[in-house]
Parts: sequence; structure tokens; C-alpha cells
Amino acid sequence: MKITLTQFVSLDGVSQGPGAADEDVSEGFTRGGWFVPFMDAAFVRTASEWLDQADGLLFGRRTYEAFARDWPQITEPDPFTVRMNSLPKYLVSSTLAEGSWAPTTVLGGDPVTSVARLREQPGRELQIHGSARLGGFLVASGLVDTVRLVVAPTVVGEGRRLFTHPSQSTGFRLVGREHTPSGLVLLEYATTGTAPLADYEGVDALT
Repeated sequence: MKITLTQFVSLDGVSQGPGAADEDVSEGFTRGGWFVPFMDAAFVRTASEWLDQADGLLFGRRTYEAFARDWPQITEPDPFTVRMNSLPKYLVSSTLAEGSWAPTTVLGGDPVTSVARLREQPGRELQIHGSARLGGFLVASGLVDTVRLVVAPTVVGEGRRLFTHPSQSTGFRLVGREHTPSGLVLLEYATTGTAPLADYEGVDALT
């Protein structure tokens, strides 16, 4: 399976608390809900198309517990309910021995080893939704194949960024882009390994 990370981010790179004021108030964050004003039908349609490609969902503990609490209570005609509740879930956790949101498999031990083993299984996409800490860690570990960023036209000004001090640089290649009427920019990148470095020498040859 390919591992795909989908994240909502602001123009200043914040990924914390996009969906509600009380979604994630850790470290004193008070500006949650910054993504919601820009949701529109075009975004929902594309997000549904992305979820169609999933053969499994991968979570860190914090996002898993929130989703396990909320998604079983969401009823149709929400366009994501059946798939979110029925897809296999894989939980990376050193503190939980079992999951409450069936079907769930807990991946214990070293997360790099357990996720790499899962990635070798047949299938299409193993998707990370939320779980920014886990997603950033797996990008830095070279285990993420695709990153989908949904960029909201807002500067939050505080909060946890998606990529915070990764252990190594990572390069990306743009493979898809679109925008919605509300101003969301949807960017799809393939990871390309270590990010290249260069200086301005020879730049005249490119102009």
C-alpha cells in the first residue's frame, strides 16, 4: 500500500485545531475552527474522491480517540460516514492495547518497523487523516508516498505547525492541484527522498 497523508493547513503552516474551537486546545491554543469557514461542496467532492482510494486508515492515538468518539455518532446522509466507520483502522500507540472503533488493529512496538511492515501489504492507499505528529514523523522517516495539503486562505498566527523540526529534509514533486470557490487550494505531492540543495551560481542559465 502507498501511505498518503492528508492535512488541513493555514497559510502560516498551522495544522492544529482546524475543525472546532475545542478540537485541540493543547499548549494553550485558542484559535481552533479556522478551516471550517472555507469548506464548500467542491472540497467535499474531492475529499470523497480521495477517500474512495483508501483500503485502510492510519492514526495516532489522539486523533483516533477523537474520531472513535465522533464518527460512530454521525449518521447518513454524511458522505463519509459509511466508509470512515467500515474501513480497517490501524492505530500507532504505545499506551492503548486495543481499539474501540471496529475494525481496529493496534500497531505496537517501534512505529517505523510496524508501519513499514504494513506498507508492504497489498492494497491501494493507507491514509492518514489528522494525526499531524504521526504524519510528520512518518514523512521524516521516508514512509509517506503522497502528501495532500488543503491550504486555507487564513493566517492563524499561533499553533502547532505540520512539519516541526523534522529529523531530515524531504523533497516533494507536485502531481496535482486545484482550488475551490471558497479559496481552498488543494495540493498533491509525491515524496522524492532527501530535498535537493543548490545556490545561485548558474542561475542566469535558467533565465
